[in-house]
Amino acid sequence: MTQHAMFSDDMKEIVESFIVETNEIFEKLDNELLEIEKRPDDKELINSIFRAVHTVKGTAGFLSFEQMSVLAHRFEDVLNKMRRGEISFQPAMLDVMLEAFDLMKVLLKQVVDQNISDIDLGPTIEKLETLSKGNISSGRTDAGTAQTALKPEPSASQTALKEQPTERPEEKVHDNQTESHQVEQAGAQPQHQQLQKGEKNVTDTTIRVDVQRLDHLMNLVGELVLGRNRLSQIVSIDKDEDGREDFSHHLNDTAAQIDFITTELQTAVMKTRMVQIGRVFNRFPRLVRDIAREFSKDIRLVISGEETELDKSIIEEISDPLVHLIRNAADHGVESADVRENAGKPRQGTIHLTAGHEGNHVIIEVQDDGAGIDPERLKQKAMEKGIITPEEAHEMKTEDTYSLIFLPGFSTAQKVSSVSGRGVGMDVVKTNITKLNGIIAVESEVGKGTRFTLKLPLTLAIIQGLLVGVGNETFAIPLSSVLEVVHTQRSEVSTVNGREVIRLRETVLPLVDISEILDVPGRDAEVKAFYTVVVGVANRKFGIVVDRLIGQKEIVIKPLGAYLKNIPGIAGSTILGDGRVIMIIDAGELLRLVEKSARASAASEAKA
Repeated sequence: MTQHAMFSDDMKEIVESFIVETNEIFEKLDNELLEIEKRPDDKELINSIFRAVHTVKGTAGFLSFEQMSVLAHRFEDVLNKMRRGEISFQPAMLDVMLEAFDLMKVLLKQVVDQNISDIDLGPTIEKLETLSKGNISSGRTDAGTAQTALKPEPSASQTALKEQPTERPEEKVHDNQTESHQVEQAGAQPQHQQLQKGEKNVTDTTIRVDVQRLDHLMNLVGELVLGRNRLSQIVSIDKDEDGREDFSHHLNDTAAQIDFITTELQTAVMKTRMVQIGRVFNRFPRLVRDIAREFSKDIRLVISGEETELDKSIIEEISDPLVHLIRNAADHGVESADVRENAGKPRQGTIHLTAGHEGNHVIIEVQDDGAGIDPERLKQKAMEKGIITPEEAHEMKTEDTYSLIFLPGFSTAQKVSSVSGRGVGMDVVKTNITKLNGIIAVESEVGKGTRFTLKLPLTLAIIQGLLVGVGNETFAIPLSSVLEVVHTQRSEVSTVNGREVIRLRETVLPLVDISEILDVPGRDAEVKAFYTVVVGVANRKFGIVVDRLIGQKEIVIKPLGAYLKNIPGIAGSTILGDGRVIMIIDAGELLRLVEKSARASAASEAKA
């Protein structure tokens, strides 16, 4: 948790609790405010928003965060009149509410950053006061864009607030034309741009755990203590000939008991780190709404599986990839309403965001019903950039063509927009998924839409590993990355562009010999047969050459420390039951080495 040096020791804990609680309130408000547009007559929804803003106002006032308290108070006035029926909801009101909500986020971030200074609340408060009086003028287009005419002159009470423009961080959203001049003045960027930066929230260092899970954890620790006591008792048994049988019997029973408890304890601890993926998903309705408004599109986001749980460390890493995928689906994927209608589609486009468990993995899908990805256009663009030759383009399969979009700087956008088309984004997706030893697959049909599927491990701390032998050493390969194992004859190996490959069914699979990369002793280079462990990372597959398959084992990843942490291709270490320390292969790093080698070979050939 961030330490707030500007507050006294007595206040630190209170301020930190305020930050955590307010962040949770804001996460809920993000979606509830958008729901008003769909359910303007839902009194319970309006009451829920009112209670949330009222809570923030009260706590901020108690802690003397005056600007947040004043802003929340004016916001609360509007909501209070709405729930009493004194004013009715109109579309233009939502823009002002979101503007006020964004400013509340800015003010909260000042508390988090320990950098509290007055910002210009005057225009926003004026708009809220105008709403309270029922003075609303709005215009709305078919595409869902809105304009508001809420620009009264500042009152004396508001000019008393210091109007000192400051930079607004990632929460500021360019919602409509009315507030665009404020965004430019404040040096802010739209939310769909700022979300890319992946700045950590103060709540990223904390986690809330259900009390029942802690109770279960405590019970298991109690059982473990009993097992330890029993083990100590067994050790003291007289091991003469009469006692050996009892000793062996009791030892086996206790070992089985401790093994069971340890497994349960491991599962329970892992669950305390689990966070619902809805924490990430909840930000996307606002993101899609903003992009739709900016580009005059009509887009519906359908979310399912938000209750799916995932390790907190993975939740933090998938935020950026999902932002890019959703953003590209809204900008590149879904067409404008007129284009869709001319193509015989509904005017409203749909993006589906789903999550679910599949064994020890979580599957996340982002699917749109837009224009799809044209593989021929991808090839043409790649040839123009010199990435592939016409001969390679002719030989490329459709699934291989889709992989081109993950190359750095590759973009098919006709024009650069504030959302995409700068040649950045999809390579970030690949980089982050690679770090997690995850897999990404692309399916698309021109005119029908595109689906991106992410396959991620549930946790990174304790994993299933495939133990393999290379020369005199044993290594572990994370099983989440292993697709299959193939027994390979040396005669089946070919050389393409200076790299060893094998043909696996209909694909050419590059090989990585970790004995060469890690200089492993005892390897027989002339061996006639070996095993190829086929590994999938992000959108790529390659084979790891090993001598022996030892078996599958659950392993705990241990860091290597400062002196050894930069060894290429190694993610960490683990300790086997016999006390041996073995290295864990970093499949993502091996992929980077393969790609680096391929680029170097291509460059040397080009010079030749």
